[in-house]
This record gives sequence, C-alpha cells and structure tokens, in this order.
Amino acid sequence: MVYVIRKEHFNAAHRLFNPAWSEEKNHEVFGPCANNNWHGHNFELIVTVKGMPDPDTGFVYDLKQLGDLIKAEIIDKVDHKNLNLDVDFMLGKLASCEILVMEFWKILDPKIKETSDTATLHKIHLIETNKNSVEYFGE
Repeated sequence: MVYVIRKEHFNAAHRLFNPAWSEEKNHEVFGPCANNNWHGHNFELIVTVKGMPDPDTGFVYDLKQLGDLIKAEIIDKVDHKNLNLDVDFMLGKLASCEILVMEFWKILDPKIKETSDTATLHKIHLIETNKNSVEYFGE
C-alpha cells in the first residue's frame, strides 16, 4: 500500500460554544475559546489517500487533482470564514476541530471514491495550533 499526502492551509475563526449551556458553563468548559467575539487559527489540513500505483500513470491518486478537489470542496468554503456562521456544512454543529475534521471526511470521501477505482481516503489530519491537532480515519 502506498500513501500519498496533500497539505493545504486555511485561516478561519470559530467559537467553541454549546447553545444548550449557559454562558457561564461555556466559559467554564471552553475558556477563552468561548469568546463572544470569536477567535481564529491558521489551520493546516493534511489529507492522506492510499492505494496501489496505477500501472499507466504510476500514481495512487493525482496529487494536483487531489489539491484541486480539496480546494474546491473544503478550502474555498472555509478560508477566511467564520466556521460557526459562514460554513454551510457546519451550521448547527459545534465548531470543534473534531467535528470539523469529521465533516471534511464526509465531503472528501465520496468525491475520492467517485474519481478513483482503487484509491481511498485514509486519514485527515487537521492542525489547529503548534500544540493541538486532530486525526480522523473515518471510523
């Protein structure tokens, strides 16, 4: 099995906030991340696709095609946006990195399956800060 990796970047704001809780409980649980005026990150998105190289191209998945797909389906929708307010697939959801990476999977997995008979999405790694990141394997 060969794993190919594409890295992209985006900037976005969000607020960690559970509307079922009081302001006090949100600030107790989420601290400054529950700020009413949002906060932002310079995110790094790393998408890993796995498969065996195509005998005609030598590619598991064309990395330019993967980059174009990630840009059209994810980056263009989240870059310089408020994840809580501006991103349709995040409306009504908690804007944690864990939820965000799962939503990215729901978007990318079927698109990769549509465009390849052999390659599959293996992992999405979302880096929020130098200290905090999440990985999702579609499980």
